[in-house]
Amino acid sequence: MPPSSSQPSVRGVEASPVVSPRDPISGFGELKPNAAGIDIGASSHWVSVPPERDAQSVREFGCYTPDLEALVAWLRGCAIETVAMESTGVYWIALYELLEREGFEVILVNAQHLKHVPGRKSDVLDCQWIRQLHSYGLLAASFRPAEAMCVLRQYIRQRDTLIQSAAQHIQRMQKALTQMNLHLHRVLSDLTGLSGMRILKAIVAGERDPETLAALKHERVRKSEAEIAAALSGTYREEHLFVLSQELSLYETYQQQIAACDAQIETYLNHLPSPLPPDEQPQPKVVRKAVQNQPTFDLATHLHRISGVDFCAMDGLGPLTVQTILSEVGLDPTRFGSAQRFASWLGLCPGSAISGGKRKSSKTRRVSHRAANAFRIAAMAAGKSDSAIGAFFRRLKARLGAPKAITATAHKLARIFYHLWSTGQSYDDVGAEHYEQQYRQRKLKYLQKQAAALGLELSKITQEETLTHDVS
Repeated sequence: MPPSSSQPSVRGVEASPVVSPRDPISGFGELKPNAAGIDIGASSHWVSVPPERDAQSVREFGCYTPDLEALVAWLRGCAIETVAMESTGVYWIALYELLEREGFEVILVNAQHLKHVPGRKSDVLDCQWIRQLHSYGLLAASFRPAEAMCVLRQYIRQRDTLIQSAAQHIQRMQKALTQMNLHLHRVLSDLTGLSGMRILKAIVAGERDPETLAALKHERVRKSEAEIAAALSGTYREEHLFVLSQELSLYETYQQQIAACDAQIETYLNHLPSPLPPDEQPQPKVVRKAVQNQPTFDLATHLHRISGVDFCAMDGLGPLTVQTILSEVGLDPTRFGSAQRFASWLGLCPGSAISGGKRKSSKTRRVSHRAANAFRIAAMAAGKSDSAIGAFFRRLKARLGAPKAITATAHKLARIFYHLWSTGQSYDDVGAEHYEQQYRQRKLKYLQKQAAALGLELSKITQEETLTHDVS
């Protein structure tokens, strides 16, 4: 039977030796003697404290709130100051927040860093090993932004989930229309735009006349009413109409939830402080129309205010992209130390697989990270612009292909982002033409250096000499 809410579930075991006296690690001096190790599980947590602090230095606690409170009380009674925990999934969050609130120093260890350590075959040995490594200062903490940004991150991730769910219902609406041979997606670029929603609602309401439905289009739609009417001449079978009605209703429900999420995000952003002085606060702008999942409020101004930098001025970085990046990396650039470390944490910098003095591979690390994905999306958007970043992307794409060009451009954007973030400077684009000029000068300088190494000298060919050479 599971433990009752009034009686915490605690089980103690005898501590087992983690390393032998001959193990090299036993000769290290403890940097953190008041350390504890926790192995997080779905139904219980194993906790280890130094053996001299308690007769039962390894205990098992349940996952209910009274169990976690008993765990914290035991750690406090054992004079523990810092705690390291290993976990997968989200089981660690409740205990992490409780320990942090009670004043403990808490670090979350990446399970990938510990899974290959030999000799550990049970949760009892796991928590002891984590405590011992942490006491020697050999564990690195996973990055977690400040509490204020963790709250914002949760709202934004929920918004992304709602958008993905709404997209599934758009696909199902299009499938139902195709099964009725209604090719609305071929005459309208956006099925859920103003014209598309008018026509879909009319179909669900019972309208079947193609000319009447085509007349509902917006005046700016390029296709004529005759073309739209031809695309709307279908079978209108009852079972497909039922599916279309339900999917349309679900899509509208998700849109209402996204709007509620946007309202919650706006309210929370209003309460976040700004590092800018009062006379440098950005002026709010009026958002006339929301486009493609963009929020209806002035998100760009809020992000400028709380970060102190107008990141939306960078090529490819829109308000939603900047919001995703800031919610994942926080507002403190000193947590990363440098632009190189920031890019390495994102997994965007080239790899350094070197053996015997030779580089074996320069592939980037496989990292599943929302901020890194946001920079990649920004790189693709910037590649279409008439900017220096756009020229850089197009040059690499022609030489290396699109995937490598996207990663390299995302790396450059991340370094620029960190520079603006750490210095507070504003972004100034030099333009594609200036970038191409600089690239030609660098290439010419390189060719001159090569020619000099071969005992040759480059000379500039005039336009007349070029024409003469072409004729001959």
